[in-house]
Amino acid sequence: MSQSKRPSLSLPSSSNNNEGILARVSNTFSKSPIVHQGKRAASDAVFATKKLLKSTGKAAWIAGTTFLVLVVPLIIEMDREQQMNELELQQASLLGTPSIAPPK
Repeated sequence: MSQSKRPSLSLPSSSNNNEGILARVSNTFSKSPIVHQGKRAASDAVFATKKLLKSTGKAAWIAGTTFLVLVVPLIIEMDREQQMNELELQQASLLGTPSIAPPK
């Protein structure tokens, strides 16, 4: 079984290159300053996005851990205090003693 070589579709060029027309167009396009600027802009955008996501993640971690360490215990303590006040009012009403309004 013999393999036949396909002739390349190329237009005569003054530089005597044996490249096909598609290769020449692609090569010219990739060397374009507009393409270079577009690639650079895309690269800069990706870099800025990664940096933003990294710093946002750090800020979210700091805010989350601060909330857990400082705010959650405060909420738990306020809930306990409220339950104690309700229990005292309930016991006072059961014992028949006049209830004193809790200070505001």
